[in-house]
Parts: sequence; C-alpha cells; structure tokens
Amino acid sequence: MAAQDGDTRVRCHLDSLLADRGMTLARLSEIVGVSTVNLSVLKNDRAKAIRFTTLVALCDALGCQPGELFSVEQ
Repeated sequence: MAAQDGDTRVRCHLDSLLADRGMTLARLSEIVGVSTVNLSVLKNDRAKAIRFTTLVALCDALGCQPGELFSVEQ
C-alpha cells in the first residue's frame, strides 16, 4: 500500500518516550538543540524527514534506539 499525498506510515513515539522519562518537549529541545516547533512537528507525525544527526541526538537524550522512537505501520 503506497502512501498518499504526504501521508506516511512512519509513526513517531516521542510523546510516550518523553512521558516515560518525565521530560518535557522544552527540555528535550534544550538538550538536543532543535526548536520545540520542529520537535512538535516530529511528535505529531507531520515531519517529512529527519537528519541522522538529529536522530542520534534524540536517541542519546532519550536513552533509546531509533526503533523505539519510530515504527512503520502495516
């Protein structure tokens, strides 16, 4: 099944990772050096792409692996 007009099957689990760690989006923004607006776009599954440097920074800050941060829906 192909994605339609900007729809993607990739889901971001940033919300649950933040909740599990008791961290706010604002604090994560400070740690990784990415604006809260950009993190919000990512968190709400509206991002089209992510830089590897950002992905690594997020994983380091959250103590997770990329597979915990993202999943692909069937």
